[in-house]
Amino acid sequence: MPDVPEGNLPEPAPEKIPVTPAAAAPAAAAAPTTPAATAPAAAPKPATVPWESALVVQLRSVYGAAIQTAATYAGQNYLVVDRSVCHEVLGTLYEQAGYTFLTDLTAVHYPKDALPFEIVWILYSMADEQRVRVKARFAGGEEVRSVTARWAGANWMEREVYDMFGIRFAGHPDLRRILLPEDWTGHPLRKDYGLRQQDADWVQKNLGIESGQ
Repeated sequence: MPDVPEGNLPEPAPEKIPVTPAAAAPAAAAAPTTPAATAPAAAPKPATVPWESALVVQLRSVYGAAIQTAATYAGQNYLVVDRSVCHEVLGTLYEQAGYTFLTDLTAVHYPKDALPFEIVWILYSMADEQRVRVKARFAGGEEVRSVTARWAGANWMEREVYDMFGIRFAGHPDLRRILLPEDWTGHPLRKDYGLRQQDADWVQKNLGIESGQ
């Protein structure tokens, strides 16, 4: 081996350190799959079913075909009766069946029908905790017999029906408007009373403006 001058010795080769390959990074977790939104199922509509009870049998035995419908809808019992017997049916429900409380009295307008006005009496039996609706149809301009002699609370209810629908109640002790002025023209809950209709003359005369809208 040839002599190498001192101070010029070759540097030793660097020690080779085994390199351990880095562990592969874990794959990113897949994003959770969101199930496609589905429209909620439509709730089934309650069915109208016949109302079968001893009371209905009794009423039909007395009034026959004048009890046009006896049915239950959404758990509520109702009768559709001919207008010729509606007052007597209400009396029977009061005196014999315990429906002594008049919950409400209202009307519905069907302007295209031959008998366009439907009166609805809603009665309640406190003893049995039962409610029944009695419905009857009337012609335009036909008077309906008042029930204020039996239910004093019908006074304001009948006045409201008169005010909003123009239906007059024969035998009412004080039939006049209850919400609108006495000289107002028209009855706002009739279907032939326009949505934006008003008594322009009354508004101009009493409020001094062109429109109440």
